[in-house]
Amino acid sequence: MIHPVELANFFTVFFSAASVILFGATYALLFAYSRVKGRPGLMPLAYLAYVGLFASVLVLAFTANLFTNGFWTFIVLLMLVGYLVAPHGIWHLCVQTHEHEHEGEGTPVKVYQQR
Repeated sequence: MIHPVELANFFTVFFSAASVILFGATYALLFAYSRVKGRPGLMPLAYLAYVGLFASVLVLAFTANLFTNGFWTFIVLLMLVGYLVAPHGIWHLCVQTHEHEHEGEGTPVKVYQQR
């Protein structure tokens, strides 16, 4: 059973949850922009945003008492791993899905860059 969040930790939970959303969106946007526009220099910034996401999730999990139960610990760690690898998988899926649409025009990245 999860212990309720203490009232003193309410603002920490609120701001860390907001940080999870902001860092997660920043990671996804920088990752996608780096791939679509062919700008690999943005990828370190995407991973820096993931580090912020990772730290925010840990703060949220500790202040919300999620690490007191093995099930929630597993869920938190699964979410962190999933959010790290999901953009890579989604990118490869999109490239493979659309590679036959643009045969003869170059790779899908080059097609996206031309538009």
